Amino acid sequence: MIDNNPVKLAVAWIIPAVGAALFVTIQCFSFLNGYVASGGTMEAITFDAAALWGVSIFYGAWALPPLLAFAATRAADWAMLVLGGLLVIMSTLAGVADGLRDGSHLVGLELLAVTLPGMVALIMSWRHIRSN
Repeated sequence: MIDNNPVKLAVAWIIPAVGAALFVTIQCFSFLNGYVASGGTMEAITFDAAALWGVSIFYGAWALPPLLAFAATRAADWAMLVLGGLLVIMSTLAGVADGLRDGSHLVGLELLAVTLPGMVALIMSWRHIRSN
């Protein structure tokens, strides 16, 4: 039997959102550690205003799937599934690319902290839609 509790579905979406925040935090510290270890000879990554807005909007969008779980409408359920799926896919691709550049430990972290719980949330969302 499939549980249609919106709280459990929202929690399922909060977990990859927290994982994404942890990933980007550890990624920043890993880059900083590499920069300090190189004695400042490594090229620094700089962001322009558009890139900062893009990153802020991307990580802010992680708050939407858990909120959509509480809406309890068919359109909100589909929006939760599509938006959450896009966030999981984009986070996975970006995390693996960044991990290959900055260190393989980041690839593993991204897969465990974002992709795995994101896939569980996607499966739960799909089952929720199918049961309604």
